Amino acid sequence: MITTLNPIIKGWGNYHKSVIAKETFMRVDHEIWKSLWQWAKRRHPGKNAAWIKKKYFKTVVCRNWVFAAEVKEKHYPDGKPLMVKLFQTSDIPIKRHIKIRGEANPFDLQFETYFEDRTISKMRANLRGSKRLLGLWLSQNGSCPICGQKITDTMQWRIHYGTRKVEGGSDNILNLSLMHDDCHRRLHASDLDDVEPAAKRRA
Repeated sequence: MITTLNPIIKGWGNYHKSVIAKETFMRVDHEIWKSLWQWAKRRHPGKNAAWIKKKYFKTVVCRNWVFAAEVKEKHYPDGKPLMVKLFQTSDIPIKRHIKIRGEANPFDLQFETYFEDRTISKMRANLRGSKRLLGLWLSQNGSCPICGQKITDTMQWRIHYGTRKVEGGSDNILNLSLMHDDCHRRLHASDLDDVEPAAKRRA
């Protein structure tokens, strides 16, 4: 049941995360919990509440009453059975959608800075989980070192190693460049000169 419900709950939560309040997510989680509690009682009409709680609702980290179960066929590195738990929508961070100003025109030079600021804001949000990627993107002024065009959240991009990993190249930011996926393919498939990592160019 958990593996059936989790994709549905995650999908609904991610769809609504830009237009919904945290209190609504918490209400949804509570309603799901009530339905699961009623389901468990119907499944075991002869058992009391303490027995049902012990069987279906666990304490995971610091959270009580988590609908969870052990998968005996799979184990953690320490040998304990893998625990799967029901996903909660309240764990999804709220990400508000910022509307574009009605008069803004991407082809009008007076709005160039406005759209650049929007791009930076989106990329910061998408790369927030990786300080290294965000720092790399900022060090390149948000541009691809091959074509010079902006790298945005709607584009496919790749990390390029100045010294390839197979040749001993490291993951240090001084050895990396962020570029469009197509530019990266062109770099490896043609005679384009290699690029110097942005961090070194700024040094």
